[in-house]
Order: sequence, then structure tokens, then C-alpha cells
Amino acid sequence: MRDCQTPHSMRLAYGVESLVQRGFTGKGQTVVIIDSFGSPLLQQDLNAFDAQFDLPQISVQVLAPLGTVKFDSNNKDMVGWAEETTLDVEMVHAIAPGANIVVLTSPVSETEGTIGLPQFLQLEQYAVDHHLGNIVSQSWAASEITLKDAAGQQEIQKWDAFFKQATTQQGITFFSGSGDNGATDYADLQATKLSTTPTTDFPADDPYVMGVGGTTLIRNATMFQETAWSGSGGGFSQFFPTPSFQQSLPAAVQSQLNHRRGVPDVSGDANPSTAMANYFAGQWLPIGGTSAATPLWAAIMAIADQMAGHALGYINPGLYKVAQSAHYAQDFHDIVVGNNSNTVNGVLVQGYSAVTGWDPVTGLGSPNAEKLLPDLIAALS
Repeated sequence: MRDCQTPHSMRLAYGVESLVQRGFTGKGQTVVIIDSFGSPLLQQDLNAFDAQFDLPQISVQVLAPLGTVKFDSNNKDMVGWAEETTLDVEMVHAIAPGANIVVLTSPVSETEGTIGLPQFLQLEQYAVDHHLGNIVSQSWAASEITLKDAAGQQEIQKWDAFFKQATTQQGITFFSGSGDNGATDYADLQATKLSTTPTTDFPADDPYVMGVGGTTLIRNATMFQETAWSGSGGGFSQFFPTPSFQQSLPAAVQSQLNHRRGVPDVSGDANPSTAMANYFAGQWLPIGGTSAATPLWAAIMAIADQMAGHALGYINPGLYKVAQSAHYAQDFHDIVVGNNSNTVNGVLVQGYSAVTGWDPVTGLGSPNAEKLLPDLIAALS
């Protein structure tokens, strides 16, 4: 855990600390987290995490509108979800210590294909219908390869209609991790076999969702260095065409996009070896993954909504507008080193390189929130 980040170092790295010092803590905002099963130790673990890092104690609201199943500590999948839930909550609280957190749990495990997706959609619809919060963090993904069939396409159409309505009409902002297997992801429903051809993940590929990729964040004294994390999911969607907000990217990017949606949009620290320390089931762990970068961005969004005095909702067009402006270099940390190629059973899945500006590994880069948020609010007003 020598290189792990703390809440304070994460806030420093991403330009959040100065905002927190000025009272922009996400106060009055609520981040909704969607996970399977949840964790029976969630509040206990969070209390220990808060005590260690001198964070204000909060009570997390956990709701299970679809019912629960008994937690089995011998079930690896359940334990994995418990770890994920804890990571999501601790990350949001670390970055936006004044924000409220609501966790919605599903009694079904989301894996690949449509498995678990209908239940998650019910939960997200529940969150919107009951006005639980304006920001939704989704640290889960299904590979596009497993959603190519008729059932997968039907399910995605339902989600896309929901996302469009919720973002543009109801002021909700959605974040989703781009995956942790670089330029590829699973080809089977059990999530045991990686594809030897490039693919991207749903829902990060949906144009109404902010897709979040991963970086490696190293601290040297008071300076931070960031490179692309090789596990960062990224590439080009086979389901969604290039959205209007990406059509303003330079000609070189357009030829890469080739009329497809590019993923991710943004990124943040995801490498497990440089991740923030999390407290789970009585021990300290660096967890990582793009499912750590996702709640990081959701927390920053809570601060943005507080600063704006209202929900910013569909931020994708505004974010890309800022990135096309003269302020890009101060608002984002542009990641220009690293790639997301992956070797599967001896077969190289050729990924993409981090380059100046947008790329299919780290998107537009990671945030410098103190500069980015005022510009984003202005771009959306």
C-alpha cells in the first residue's frame, strides 16, 4: 500500500481540495450508487474509513426496492459486490464529504449480456421517480460482444430511452466505468473468457452517459504524474454512432471514430497499485479499477451541482465544449503516455495510445476541478 492515495491526496491531485476548503463539498446534493447485493458491513467500514481520514461521519441510506437475498460471505461474487459497494461509497465520501449517498441494491448479480440489467434499470427508474438524487454512479459494465443478440439490443434500447429522458428532461447525470480489460472485454455470459477482438462496454458507450476510463496516478512530493492505465477500457462502440458532442473533435479523431461513439469521455485514477486506500471488512485494501474512477467523477459532479445551485443534468455536450476551448489545458490533465493493448491467451488485442487531446484510453483526460467546474457551469448555462 506504499503508493496508495488518500482522500486528501486524491482531492489535491484533481483540484478538489481548494473547492472543499471554500465550502464546496457536495452539500445539499445526493449521489445514487447502483450495485448488486450491497455490503452488510458498509456503514461500519465507512465509519472506520472516516475516522482514519478525519472525514465527517455520515449515514448511508441503503434501499432495496426489489428485495434482498441473504448475504453469504463464502460466495465470491457477493463478496466482490460488497467490496465494490464499499469502494463506491468511500470514494464519493472522500471527494465530496458533504454529499448525501443513497445505495440501491439489486437481489440479482449483474454479469454479462442482459443478466441483471433489467433489475438495475428498475432501480435507476426508481431513483428518478422518487427524486433520490441528481447523480447516478454505475461501477459495472457489460461487454458489447455479449449484448449483440436481439435480447441485448432490446435491453439497450430501453436503457437508452431511459438515459435520454432522465438526462435531458429530469436533470440527472450518469457516470459509468469503461471496463478494466483494456481494449477488450468478456465474450461469454459467465465473464470467464476475454475476447481476442477489441470491444467496448455498456453503459459507458451510451451517449447519454459519461464514460470514465482509468489512469495510473503517482505522487512525487507535491507533484502528481499521470499516465494511461493499461486496463482502461476504451475504443469504439458497435452500437452507437458518433454523438454530436464528439463530432467537434479534430479531423484525426474523426477518422478514428469512423462514425462510431468513442469511449471513454474522461478518466481518473484506476490502477489498483496506485488506488486510494479503502477500508473493507476490517482491513485496508487498494481496490482500483474504472469502478473507482466512476464514483470519483460522480463526487466531483455533486460539487459542480452545488456550485451551480441546480442540477446540471446532461453534461456531455458542455464538457466537450470546454475541451474544445482555450481552457482545455488548465481544465483537464491531458494524459499522453500509455496504451490499453491487452494480450489474451497469447493473442495481442491491439489497443490505443494516449495522445494529446481526446483518445480511446483516457478520453479528454482527468479533471482539474477548481478550473473545470466553473467553465463547465458556464458552458451549460
